[in-house]
Amino acid sequence: MQENINAFLRVLDATDNSTGGGTASSVAGAMAAGLTAMVARLSMDKKDLAPTRIYQSIAEEAEILSTELFKGGQEDAAAFDLVTTAYKMPKDTAADKDARTRAIQKAMVHAAEVPLSNAGRCKRVLDLCQRLKESFNTNAASDLECAVYLATAGMKGCAANVRINLPYIKDRRVCKDIENRLELIETNTNFEYRNSKQILKTEFSNG
Repeated sequence: MQENINAFLRVLDATDNSTGGGTASSVAGAMAAGLTAMVARLSMDKKDLAPTRIYQSIAEEAEILSTELFKGGQEDAAAFDLVTTAYKMPKDTAADKDARTRAIQKAMVHAAEVPLSNAGRCKRVLDLCQRLKESFNTNAASDLECAVYLATAGMKGCAANVRINLPYIKDRRVCKDIENRLELIETNTNFEYRNSKQILKTEFSNG
């Protein structure tokens, strides 16, 4: 837990040049998941709403995602550190250069895979928001709206951190696979977000 908190604090430190958008985006997703779990719990045992077991299921999954995304922020920071370490490897001999190149490539793939996983988690948070919007405690409508915005920002930020690493990956098959997986996440997320926004506006206008 302390490592996760330290990574978050590094984002807030303007003098730290190693921890940035990937960690911040993952933490945004973690906050979105936490809010989603809160709204689900506030919707339990309410008259005219869905059975409590539905909200219990949503809350439990959201809590897991919150933990994973908070940890994902630390993992993103660690991935960047691995890239930096690889680039600092010696390149005096042919063997050194070969080892350095292989280390860089391994680190760059990992640096793309980590935010890709976090983007997928943010998408799952939005899926939970979508489920909640069918029936939820509208006293927490603004909290759910914030969850949608934070999860969307988290997903888009993670996606940006995937793409910035792709040009450095020399294995085009690996690169294309990552691109395709990211495109699938983004396409589905954009669809979910538009629907969620419309439902929230309806809730506010009826209130």
